[in-house]
Amino acid sequence: MIRDLQYRRHFIFSAGILGLAGICAPAAWAQAPAPSAPAILVLGDSLSAEYGLARGSGWVALLEKRLQEEKIERRVVNASVSGETTSGGRSRLAALLTQHKPAVVVIELGGNDALRGLPLKNTEENLTAMTDAAQKAGAKVLLVGMQVPPNYGTDYANRFAGLFTTVAQAKKAAVVPFFLKGVADGPDPTRLFQADRIHPRAEAHPQMLANVWPELKKLLR
Repeated sequence: MIRDLQYRRHFIFSAGILGLAGICAPAAWAQAPAPSAPAILVLGDSLSAEYGLARGSGWVALLEKRLQEEKIERRVVNASVSGETTSGGRSRLAALLTQHKPAVVVIELGGNDALRGLPLKNTEENLTAMTDAAQKAGAKVLLVGMQVPPNYGTDYANRFAGLFTTVAQAKKAAVVPFFLKGVADGPDPTRLFQADRIHPRAEAHPQMLANVWPELKKLLR
């Protein structure tokens, strides 16, 4: 457990450093089955932007393959940016909704808010605003949650972990409580991470998709 907590502490703080060091361009693959197919818009940070991975090996790319395998006609738009916060995502969302008119919006943001010490109230307000905007635009919403280590304080960690579910319940949206379940909480979590011990290796991304897929599939019916 100590090793796991030490890893989580390193992960959450190092990810923040990367976010502050530089913003990567949005991952812009969207191999659409057809231009008219309903869109799944993924709005996330480096965990969804294929940071440090070969293009096409991240969980969003694997999602495209899963959709093709299951013959589900959807086009995927990955608008994720490394270092993104909920505030940044909120500022970009309106234009993305107008451009892509998604049927589903997957919001994988929030971890960098905690890294930068932003008030939880702000994170919750931003997640709520993004969910509300997407729903008003006619999209279903899936919130993808993260966790912070206990060194933030038990109360803070619990409140942060719970705010994704809180927003989802209030807005009647879907939620994945912990995106890195089975990746960061295993007996040897560093095994599934890149040399920086921050970003998951390609081998971990199938599990990340497995965490998201059950809830996402429900929204595709």
